[in-house]
Amino acid sequence: MAQKAAKTLATRNAATLTRTHLITLTLHLLYLILHFTFQRPRSLKPYILLAVPTLLIEFYLDRVGRPRFNEDGSLRSAGEDLNATGLTEYMWDVLYWTEGCIVAVCIFNDRAWWLWAVVPLYSVYLAYTTVMGVKKGFAGMGAGAEGGESNAPLSKTQMKKEKKGDRVKYRR
Repeated sequence: MAQKAAKTLATRNAATLTRTHLITLTLHLLYLILHFTFQRPRSLKPYILLAVPTLLIEFYLDRVGRPRFNEDGSLRSAGEDLNATGLTEYMWDVLYWTEGCIVAVCIFNDRAWWLWAVVPLYSVYLAYTTVMGVKKGFAGMGAGAEGGESNAPLSKTQMKKEKKGDRVKYRR
């Protein structure tokens, strides 16, 4: 039972990476076969420009997520969790979106590469929402120091204090 979580992570990472490599290989071969066999004009420039970064992302995910074993077959490292949120999740999104664009280019034409423009737009959207969230968080911190009104709902204790006028009662 030792290292059960690490072994499970290693198995899941290996399966995910194998599946991803097979899908990527199939899609790239399909694109190249269609490019070199049919007379439909397909340009290799957008393919290279947009597929190479995705292949680099896939290589990076393989490098950090691939389990490593000792010479005797025991697990040395399970690799990083490929289902992690944050940058890893964004890399998977870019990878899947590019594979979808390759499928669209195979079905339609080179104009489908314009679908890839969604990736930078999505990045701008994520950056904007992050900045606005941080700005909203900092705005709430300074309201008490500046004496400004906040829009937060009042607790029962705060409502009672406001009703009394915040005066202190002394006992005799």
